[in-house]
Amino acid sequence: METLNRIALFTPLDTAALALWTAAWLGIGWLIEHPPPGRPSVSVLMTRFRRDWMHELVTRQPRIFDATILSTLRQGTTFFASASMIIIGGGLALIGNTERLLGLAQDLTLETAPAIVWELKILVVLLFVANAFLKFVWSHRLFGYCAVIMAAVPNDPADPAALPRAAQAAEINITAARSFNRGMRSLYFSLAGLAWLLGAVPLIAATAVTIFVLWRREFASNSRRALIGTTGT
Repeated sequence: METLNRIALFTPLDTAALALWTAAWLGIGWLIEHPPPGRPSVSVLMTRFRRDWMHELVTRQPRIFDATILSTLRQGTTFFASASMIIIGGGLALIGNTERLLGLAQDLTLETAPAIVWELKILVVLLFVANAFLKFVWSHRLFGYCAVIMAAVPNDPADPAALPRAAQAAEINITAARSFNRGMRSLYFSLAGLAWLLGAVPLIAATAVTIFVLWRREFASNSRRALIGTTGT
């Protein structure tokens, strides 16, 4: 009964906005990872370069350049994982301070809804941030696996194990990048979710803007045109 009473604090428009927000997050992620055959996304195009990278690794001597690139990728995952942890800590601290939370809510919306409403809204946003954190941590670990496999690629290009191991490293690298991209999308949508503090309509508007930004970067950006020109696709 108590759960039903809490649900009743949210309007049908809130429910619709929350459903749209979640569906948009899942939908744009699926579209980016499974684009139409004739219109690959930036993420899909980059998988080809990652495979080419590992193919070049076999003949490149020395391989310090490759190790440096991988180290840079791992630093990126570490940064965003740390940032996500800070966001989660800050959000939980805000939830724990009810008076400040209610003061912030009234300043933003001039409404007098119970504290539980604002706490639940922040918790939902933190779920997206927590998902991002888990994706970044897994991505960091996969890049570590990739480093080990790269080190196991024989120095002799003629070795029968060289190309198969390089191909394995490429697939692990691609999986790590996919996890990193999913984490970034979760952060994008968590930022959109903050608009829910202003109401359901701002959440819908923020979701639409986030979808457009992600779609443009993956399917209509200058970087994509550069990749298309390079790959000849």
